[in-house]
Amino acid sequence: MLNLNLKPIFEARGIERPYTYLVKAGISRATAHNILSSKTRVFRLDHIELLCRVLNCEPNDLLAYTPDAQTILPETHPLNNLRKVTASQTNLKDSLANIPYKELKELTKQLVANQ
Repeated sequence: MLNLNLKPIFEARGIERPYTYLVKAGISRATAHNILSSKTRVFRLDHIELLCRVLNCEPNDLLAYTPDAQTILPETHPLNNLRKVTASQTNLKDSLANIPYKELKELTKQLVANQ
């Protein structure tokens, strides 16, 4: 089943009040509520475009795939790319604490060079 997966994006962007953020971005209050409570079953293309624009992401970033018990997909199936990432996989602080120092130095160089 495909679901909206906005929480990690809001956390990564430092958005503490997603509802207010969505309303200020131009999404109606009712739609913002439905999106955030995962009650929406229809996701309009203009909403997808708006979210991608304001969150600086692509449509695949907005969705997560959770197969049901009866669904068996080969590992190479494209829907597997949308499987939900666990919180431990997205925690930047933990990730930085666990990468080798040499890689951390290289990453720092790249970030500084891109400023």
